[in-house]
Formats: sequence, C-alpha cells, structure tokens
Amino acid sequence: MERGKEQGMVVMPQQNPLEQLQAKFKEVETSFRGWLAKQSLPVEAAVVTTTSAAQGAAIGAFMGTLTNDVSSSLPTPPQASLDAQAMASLKQAQALSGGPLIQARNFAVMTGVNAGISCVMKRLRGKEDVQSSMVAAFGSGAMFSLVSGMGGPNQIANAATSGLFFALVQGGLFQLGQKFSQPPAEDIYYSRTRSMLSSLGLQNYEKNFKKGFALRDVKIPPGPRLLILDHIQRDAELKEKQGRRR
Repeated sequence: MERGKEQGMVVMPQQNPLEQLQAKFKEVETSFRGWLAKQSLPVEAAVVTTTSAAQGAAIGAFMGTLTNDVSSSLPTPPQASLDAQAMASLKQAQALSGGPLIQARNFAVMTGVNAGISCVMKRLRGKEDVQSSMVAAFGSGAMFSLVSGMGGPNQIANAATSGLFFALVQGGLFQLGQKFSQPPAEDIYYSRTRSMLSSLGLQNYEKNFKKGFALRDVKIPPGPRLLILDHIQRDAELKEKQGRRR
C-alpha cells in the first residue's frame, strides 16, 4: 500500500536557483519599467539619469582601480615648465588614467547625461533613432570633456569637438547595430510554399523544400506530391508562373 502511494507521488523537478533569481530580477525590472512609463517626463528623466549615473560610477570606479597603478607610476613634471599645449595633454592623460574616484565621476557624468538626454528625446519624439542617439552622445561627450578637464585652455571648443566625436561614433555604432539586428528578409516564394504545405497538412515536408529548388528535386512521396501538384493547378497565379518557366 505504501509502495503504491510512493509510486503515485509526482516528484517536481527542483528549479535552478540561478534561473529563479534571473526570473525574479526580470519581473522586478518589468514592473519598474511599467511604473516609470507612467511618470511625468521630469520624473522619468531624473530617475533614468540617476540610475544610469550610479551604474556608470560603479564601472568607472572599477576601471579606476585598474588604471590607478599606471597613473601613479607616471612622472609629474613641474607645471611651471609646461606650456599650454603640454598642460592640456597632461590633463588629458590624467583624466584617462585617474584613480577610482576620478573615473567614477567621469563615467557617472558620461552615462547619466547620455541616458537622460536619450530618455527626453524618446519621450518627445516618440521613437529612438540615430538622431536621438547622436544628440545624447553629443551631450555626454561635451559634459565628459568639461568635467574631466580634457578641454584645456579653450574648454568650449574642445567640449564641442568631443561631443561631435562622441556623436559620430555613436551614430556609426547605432547604424551598425540596426543593420545586424534586423532579421533577413524571407523569400516570398518560400513563404507561400510553407503556407501551402500548412493548408494541405504537409508541413512535415517543409524541410525538404529547403534543400530542393524544384518539386522534382525534393524527396516527397507520390501521394503528397500529387496533392501539391493539384493545389498548384487550382491556384491560377502559381499555374501561370509554372507555365512561364516552361
């Protein structure tokens, strides 16, 4: 009796804790995005900018720990002996190889401004395209130049140059991502063939058509082959195309 109960019991498979954590994180993220979409533009922009800046600061702090040793080993010449161009180059090197706090500040500004402008542009224009992406990149590049001290003596001109460089790079990356993210266009004839097979209940032979270019080249039994030929004869457009090929 007890053995029968044991046999009748259904043992549920234990779910992977990592999958549970990922599912929970996805649920929280979806809920947060839904709540954020209902907020006003200033609130959404402020939240997006703050969260992105925090993420950028964390990344920058980590990168700063890797470059801290390099920057500390660089000799620091006396500033009095440097001209304006050399001083600007020194500041650029220090901005790119600073410690954790400097890099955290730089990355926080860069990512926060980029995300904030992108959020505003998307809400105002109703879409996220290459123009919005380039505007956000220009703003983040300009602010990064001003905050990091890479501007040199003429900070406004260098900020505009940095912003333009960021915008061009971001625009190129956006277009490249769009190109590779779009699925390849499906052949219209293959699409119609798949629809025909589905209507005839012969969808199991779809893989055969992927390997053959003509019906005689496709390995299909005589019965289903006759059904397909009969369907082609009934379809005026397909019949006309078949007559042209002959």
